Amino acid sequence: MPKLFIPGPVQVSEKTFRAFCQPMIGHRSGDFKKLYERIHARLQTLFGTKQPVFLSTSSAWGVMEGSIRNLVGTGKVLNCMCGAFSDKWFDVSKKCGKDAVSLQVEWGQPIRPEAVRDALKAGGFDAVTLIHNETSTGVMSPLAEIAAAVREFPDVMLIVDSVSSFSAMPIPMDELGLDVLLTGSQKALAMPPGLALFSASERAIARAEQVKGRGYYFDFIEFKKNAAEFMTPSTPSISHIYALESKLDDIFTEGVESRHARHAENNALVHEWVKARGLDFFAPEGFRSKSLTCVANNLNIDVAAMLKVLRDKHDIVLDGGYGKLKGKTFRISNMGDETPGTMRALLMALDSALAALPAAAN
Repeated sequence: MPKLFIPGPVQVSEKTFRAFCQPMIGHRSGDFKKLYERIHARLQTLFGTKQPVFLSTSSAWGVMEGSIRNLVGTGKVLNCMCGAFSDKWFDVSKKCGKDAVSLQVEWGQPIRPEAVRDALKAGGFDAVTLIHNETSTGVMSPLAEIAAAVREFPDVMLIVDSVSSFSAMPIPMDELGLDVLLTGSQKALAMPPGLALFSASERAIARAEQVKGRGYYFDFIEFKKNAAEFMTPSTPSISHIYALESKLDDIFTEGVESRHARHAENNALVHEWVKARGLDFFAPEGFRSKSLTCVANNLNIDVAAMLKVLRDKHDIVLDGGYGKLKGKTFRISNMGDETPGTMRALLMALDSALAALPAAAN
């Protein structure tokens, strides 16, 4: 099978896949409770929180929608929009019947704290949604500064998606004052899709208790009640949780800070390659993702042809731009289990693929 360097799902190690094959146990059994308890403290460390960390058998979108249903009552929700996935969150908010307000910036630009502050001054907001690391554009918005701006409005909850940045860099939930921090298994955690993880602040839980119509499957109160006994509200994907335990073993054996440093080194190698080849970045300097790079196709490369050479000759799959950016950009993932060695091999294959294209395409 070709190797994936797309920004999710990313390549999954054989060790992680083997962890899925452990014998099945009952999800209400003592064995399951022990499994959940074994991983919980390490999850709290990665989340930077003293609050419980919940396990949801869903994509991250389940928790993203659930956060809207739990934390937005009769007030408005401000959806920060800077790419395909953050734009979609606005649509989800409306489909949940909420009074959704868009804070839209041009794709490729970050969300600015001053814009969030100005929008919230209108009043009447229950929550803000933010995708920390927008994988469609390679933009990483300044989370600490945005969180500080939201904290100026004490009744407003901050909901943060960290699917492609979680564990790739520090995101101290409690220190930043985040109300919900959520992630999924298939990007920076380098697991197969199907598991979401999240934590909620005490005030978020208190808000949820007051909101009607929050449903059952993603009810924060049900998650908290069950997590107190190291259980989940409904039947979980136990195999995913075994795989998560294996992944946590990898992360803490390497060391969390070393993992962050490895992602930074991987990312720097890609950035050096982009600059050396005369290419450009879609995201502005200072707001570029640490786990992937969205390369602007300023050289008018035949991206589709380049991707075909990569797959046919090098067994590598790369992404040729998301949605309206297809062909205008291409994205290189450096997250999960990738190392400087694997990134150098990818970049050499990219050079070979570019050299194989007709001269006019270069």
